[in-house]
Amino acid sequence: MLLEDILKYNEQFVDNRDYEPYETDNYPNKRAVIFTCMDTRLIELLPKALYLRNGDVKFVKNAGAILTDPYDSVMKSLLVAVHALKADEIFVIAHHGCGMNHFDTEGFISKIQERGIDKSAIESIDTDLHEWLQGFDDVEASVKKSISVIKQHPLLPPNIPVHGLVIDPHTGKLDLVKNGY
Repeated sequence: MLLEDILKYNEQFVDNRDYEPYETDNYPNKRAVIFTCMDTRLIELLPKALYLRNGDVKFVKNAGAILTDPYDSVMKSLLVAVHALKADEIFVIAHHGCGMNHFDTEGFISKIQERGIDKSAIESIDTDLHEWLQGFDDVEASVKKSISVIKQHPLLPPNIPVHGLVIDPHTGKLDLVKNGY
């Protein structure tokens, strides 16, 4: 069982003090926050490709690095990073080959049903599932849209640069979409 393996490893990790190289405080050393995708290929690749170490930046992640609602938890996290944790820059970093690119909403709803969620539960959702679950057709356009939502937020100071990039999840190469300076 995965949980048991994790707990066993964690006990050794703590006992051996393997956490010491990662000690830092809660303020990002490079005074930045990165909003990116939750894709597993980016977990180690993205920080390495950006020359980031533990403690350098704050990370906020979701499926596709998509921000459409200026009052959701992603935007709240970005604002906390800026106002409470001293981040002076925001980076929106999506990636090529994202699963949210041309996302099949109908297929996803079918998968939900296959996992035992019945149709009445799906119909009880108080939002348009197709809109809520939508992905994107163009990764660069999606990054620009997320930047726009961030920049237009009334609680974001106008002097905070918001940059946009797209990373190749195979090579780590970055493509600049928007220089926020």
